[in-house]
Amino acid sequence: MKLRPEATIPSRATAGAAGLDLCACLEAPLTLAARERTLVPTGIAIALPVGHEGQVRPRSGLAAKHGVTVLNAPGTIDEDYRGEVKVILVNLGSEPFVIGHGERIAQLVVAPVGKVAVELVEQLDDTARGGGGFGSTGR
Repeated sequence: MKLRPEATIPSRATAGAAGLDLCACLEAPLTLAARERTLVPTGIAIALPVGHEGQVRPRSGLAAKHGVTVLNAPGTIDEDYRGEVKVILVNLGSEPFVIGHGERIAQLVVAPVGKVAVELVEQLDDTARGGGGFGSTGR
């Protein structure tokens, strides 16, 4: 649903694209200083299918060329959220980055979510890895 008439409906750039492009919905250009983060409105709200989430992911071109990425990547949109979709962008580059109205700022991937029941147990089953954490598999 468009929350503002000038909002851009998410769409795929190509037929094979996994994500739908999310575009900024701004009254004026927004400058993101180096090392600054901000919440960028899209002007849309969505209803996801039951059992699915929306994953807000960075656009590789913005990250590679300008150091601009989604701060909490992937950001999660829950199936029952009906507010405006906003994207937390951060400029990890050394120069300011200007975001214009309608500019593609992130992508939205809709994916199924497994619903699990939480059960408290006294002991977990053994595995080859066990409690080994970061870097424990030797790679």
